[in-house]
Amino acid sequence: MFNSILVVCTGNICRSPIGERLLRKALPEKKIDSAGTGALQGHEADASAIAIANKHDLSLADHEGKQFTSTLSRQYDLILVMDKSHLEQIGRIAPEARGKTMLFGHWINQREIPDPYRKSDEAFASVYDLIEQASKSWAEKLSG
Repeated sequence: MFNSILVVCTGNICRSPIGERLLRKALPEKKIDSAGTGALQGHEADASAIAIANKHDLSLADHEGKQFTSTLSRQYDLILVMDKSHLEQIGRIAPEARGKTMLFGHWINQREIPDPYRKSDEAFASVYDLIEQASKSWAEKLSG
């Protein structure tokens, strides 16, 4: 079964930290972390991501951007990515991980979750809603 999950986006400061924290809340018994294919290593979550998360009583405190690597991929049973470009990047970085990599939005009609970085508060709100829907769907599938 899937006992460890890695949530991946590009910079690891907007989408994946939100997805990671929502899944941790829903699946407290599992190991859940996040990384980025082009991570802003050591950076805290984006201010807009922190603001929208806080609005939903979700804390992104202590988040630090982490780079996705082949070594990191081997520590997880399931890798969830935000868009199709991440599937390709993981295929290049860690081809052995491609078989356990799926879209975070898989259960919400294979939806890709767009990058809200440097966009409006409305964009962040919309992306938060998509990540929340997808998290709930994954939590149902993985706890059942």
